[in-house]
Amino acid sequence: MKKGLIIVYTGSGKGKTTAALGLALRSLGHNHNVCMVQFIKGSWHYGEMTSANLLKPRFELIAGGRGFVGIIDDNKPVVEHKQIAQQTINICKKKMLSKKYNTIILDEINYAVNINLIKLDDVIDIIKLKPFEQNLVLTGNYARSEIIELADLVTEMKEIKHPFKKGIKAKEGIDF
Repeated sequence: MKKGLIIVYTGSGKGKTTAALGLALRSLGHNHNVCMVQFIKGSWHYGEMTSANLLKPRFELIAGGRGFVGIIDDNKPVVEHKQIAQQTINICKKKMLSKKYNTIILDEINYAVNINLIKLDDVIDIIKLKPFEQNLVLTGNYARSEIIELADLVTEMKEIKHPFKKGIKAKEGIDF
């Protein structure tokens, strides 16, 4: 058996989830099974929710969050976001240990740690539970040094220029 990798996509620039989805698409092309579990995202409709259905049964998307915490239309108490995030941690462990998937993507998990929805120790436990042959991808800005140390591959997305700074709102098919 070949060792699966621990991959981290982090940084302030755009493209972390997109990179993970690109990796998923490549993996699916080799008849692998992929599960993407999303933290934080979930209350809005975004493109990958629809396209994930087109890739079934080899690709499973689980929107584990209740939306972005503390922005725009979020009126949920933080405790509710924390409860959902903890439930999502449990889903991650179950999916990993099922060994059904060649690759597990934990989208926005680094950011969930940064805003204290989940504990760093929870993420380290997940990394240590990873079956030997499984790939594990962790996305989100503010990846902690402890996670980076455990990773085999770390890519930092750096923002150089962003349309939001010109007042251009999020674009369908680009941003969501």
